[in-house]
Amino acid sequence: MIPYADFTYWGVLLYPSLPAVVLAWGRRIRQAWILLATLGMLVVQYSGEHVLGQSYPVRDVWLVLGFAVFEYVTAIGFLALKRDRTSPGWLAWPAVGLALFPLLTSRLLAQSGFAFLGLSYLTFRSLDVTISIQDRLITQLSPGAYVAYVLFFPTISAGPIDRYRRFIDDWRQSRTRAEFLRDLDGAVHRVFTGFLYKFILAELIRRNWMDPAAADPGLVGTISYMYAYSLYLFFDFAGYTAFAVGISYLFGIHTPENFQRPFLARNIRDFWNRWHISLSWWFRDHVYMRFVMAATRRSWFGDRYIASYIGFVLSMGLMGLWHGFQANYLIYGLYHAALLTAHDVFDRWNRTHRLWGDTFVWKAAGVLLTFQCVCFGFLIFSGHLSIPV
Repeated sequence: MIPYADFTYWGVLLYPSLPAVVLAWGRRIRQAWILLATLGMLVVQYSGEHVLGQSYPVRDVWLVLGFAVFEYVTAIGFLALKRDRTSPGWLAWPAVGLALFPLLTSRLLAQSGFAFLGLSYLTFRSLDVTISIQDRLITQLSPGAYVAYVLFFPTISAGPIDRYRRFIDDWRQSRTRAEFLRDLDGAVHRVFTGFLYKFILAELIRRNWMDPAAADPGLVGTISYMYAYSLYLFFDFAGYTAFAVGISYLFGIHTPENFQRPFLARNIRDFWNRWHISLSWWFRDHVYMRFVMAATRRSWFGDRYIASYIGFVLSMGLMGLWHGFQANYLIYGLYHAALLTAHDVFDRWNRTHRLWGDTFVWKAAGVLLTFQCVCFGFLIFSGHLSIPV
């Protein structure tokens, strides 16, 4: 059963959600209910069956639980090694490789049957733990907290991608009555926003605009589809994540927001601070910044800006491949790397020449131009645009 996709799921969702309201204040009983509710909803959400290899049927829920056990064993093994202050830095590479192993296996060996809904999101949460252990930001890892973080059911299939240290603060927190009422208000607001976005606006756009435009093979039809798909993607995805954030609040977990009016971004850098925020910031912190700092510290390039531009290519290219190994995803990532590089070059040039101003008209022009660039990127992402490879 796909989370939040139909009203049957919402009926089932009442069973873990209503007790969460009753058990709102006690920290330990709330933690126990988060774990119990998560395991129960996993059985509901992953009730299907996969065939591993050629002839080994297995329930999806066992794949998910097996993934969690594998990642936890990898994490605590790496943590044990890192407790030795003399442990070599290269140990992070095999630890990251093991954390990525299930996702890479499912992508490279499509016939393996290992893939399940939400695998990529779970992998990134696991990687956050691994990287935090490498940075010595995590010094202990209880199995209950780890399972609750990685498999937290409201966000398991559509994100947002939470960080372990942020999650664990909420996990350990005891809520007052006033804090619970604020969480309840936030939950109701986000759930109703999700219904508006996903079941009304996204569905209207799909039926009355996107599907008819997709049937028109001409240039006008392609341009129309580009805008329709961009708006549909936002309202559908933002609706899913609004549901996830809202239900998280019922359990006292303040899952971070994933969208902040992205189509009002004034430039492409501003867009990535507003769109799929948890993913873009994950790549910014764990890939882009680490690469740039390493390149600067070790003087890999003569020009410090070159490291930044290669960092764009690396982080955005990997983000494209995160969606899948098809050519359109990789090209989408590289396209945005090119946009970020061009924006940085122009922004530095403009500080001297002052061509682009800061008045309302210039800001509006920036929003309009960014929107066009972003929509063309989504056209690439959709696969509707034929790209010779």
